[in-house]
Parts: sequence; C-alpha cells; structure tokens
Amino acid sequence: MRRIASEVQISAGPEEVWAVLTDFERFHEWNPFLVEAAGRAEPGQRLSLRFRLPGNNREMVFKPTVLVSEAPRLLRWRGRLGVSGVFDGLHSFELTPREGGTHVLQAETFTGVLVPVTGTIIRQSEVGFRLLTDALKKRVEATVGF
Repeated sequence: MRRIASEVQISAGPEEVWAVLTDFERFHEWNPFLVEAAGRAEPGQRLSLRFRLPGNNREMVFKPTVLVSEAPRLLRWRGRLGVSGVFDGLHSFELTPREGGTHVLQAETFTGVLVPVTGTIIRQSEVGFRLLTDALKKRVEATVGF
C-alpha cells in the first residue's frame, strides 16, 4: 500500500470549490494533471479521466467509478488497472471550511500487487497532485474574484 496527498487553502467557500472541482468538462481549461475529464460526480457513475504525468508528459486514460459524492465536502472514486488487486487507487477530495475559506485535501491510496514496482508513476503522480491543487486554487480564486 502507498498513499500520496496534496493540500491547499483556497480563499472561497466549499460551494465555489466544489463547482470547479466537479465541472469535469472544463478540466482541460485549467487542470495540468487531469487534462481531460468527462462524466458526472454521482455515486455509481464511471468517469473518463486523462492524466498527464509531470516530467515526461506521458498520458494515460482511466475510468474510475464514483463511490461518494457529498457536495460540497467529499468526492471519492476508485480506479483499477485491469482486475481488482493488480493496481487499484482510491482517490478523494475532501473540502473543509477553514479560516474563511476552504481547505482541500487530495489523496490517493494505491493497493495491489504492482504497487511495489510502480514507484516512478506514483512519484510523478504526487507532483501532479501538487500541480492540480495549486491550479484549483488559482482557478477558484480567479472565478470568485480574489
């Protein structure tokens, strides 16, 4: 098992952050890590996400299933490479009101037999997480006029 995370404080309410975070069709406009996305943030729905790994610009598409969507506080999905137990990722965005804004924690826990040999991809994803949370902050604050 391996867990990575990134967090940021955004000067906007959770509703504003949630609106940007779940507007998948517009990810290509601002998101440097999840560069293309489609689907609905509803439990049971499959998303289509194209991510670009920092450093080598390698892109991959995965189709996770939304497990939890509790606006405006929690979005969680599970993605798998092949069958369960090979390389699974449980990804979440937690939005918490804090200090007049919103604290965003993005995290993913990887499990499966391939985790020990995917260190480079996981390390690049961790950089991508930071790029995503920083870009989310910039996008939301620009949208709400900060």
